[in-house]
Amino acid sequence: MVCACALALTMSLLLGRLSQWVNHRQCFLISRALRVQQLHSSSAGLTDSSYDGLYPGHIQTTPIQKALLAVGSGVAALQNPYRHDMVAVLGETTGHLALIKLRDRMRNDPEGYTILTERPRIRLSTLDLNNMASLPDGSFGREYLRFLEDNRVTPDSRADVKFVDDEELAYVMQRYREVHDLLHTLLGMPTNMLGEVAVKWFEAAQTGLPMCALGAVLGPLRLNASRLQSLFTSLGPWALQNGRRSRCILSIFYERRWEQSLEDLRQELNIEPPPVTLRATNKSST
Repeated sequence: MVCACALALTMSLLLGRLSQWVNHRQCFLISRALRVQQLHSSSAGLTDSSYDGLYPGHIQTTPIQKALLAVGSGVAALQNPYRHDMVAVLGETTGHLALIKLRDRMRNDPEGYTILTERPRIRLSTLDLNNMASLPDGSFGREYLRFLEDNRVTPDSRADVKFVDDEELAYVMQRYREVHDLLHTLLGMPTNMLGEVAVKWFEAAQTGLPMCALGAVLGPLRLNASRLQSLFTSLGPWALQNGRRSRCILSIFYERRWEQSLEDLRQELNIEPPPVTLRATNKSST
């Protein structure tokens, strides 16, 4: 126990120094990255169409522009993990190879193939909240609604994809983004920093997205020593193990599973319940 506490404290100090080093470079990188996005947004406004034909909202970028966006958004997301716009840009500009693998896994799964064909969206406009509220406690739909209420989040906060240069892969990224809160429900993790980092460890092992790996490595920057100890000794190993062995989380048609019990759905996906229970707290908590 003493060794674990010492390791957590040492990691916290080292990660803190890394954060200070990154601070000096943040403003320049973010300004360059956002400038790229603004230029393309402005040029799009000069035409009647807001996209180039791949999908609505798509912004074509060169490899150099993608690199600038990736670095700038990565630094911004490191400083404030709740900058969902920066996290979104980072995922889109670095995830091409991982998205191909995820798309192929979905194609090879009957339920995943149906999702790719029908392209469902998870938005407030597509959810029957009254019906979900009437479901019994323990059902997936009722527990998901409870998660939204307890953590004061909404599925409409997930931004639309812009920088993925393939229409089908753009949907895969959008689907990943929109099932993120469902994954919180499946894993029993709130949206405080420890819960978010635990989910990122699971997602890194499950999806292979560089954004998730970066979040898993750098997320502990914002954790104190006691929460680092909890992450390294229990939640982290649990998240990695379940992320590696579970069924593809994008291949589940969650919209048709609201009445299924959360416990049964976890068993179907081969996900174990969390080793510790975390309560929902204010997002500024670390």
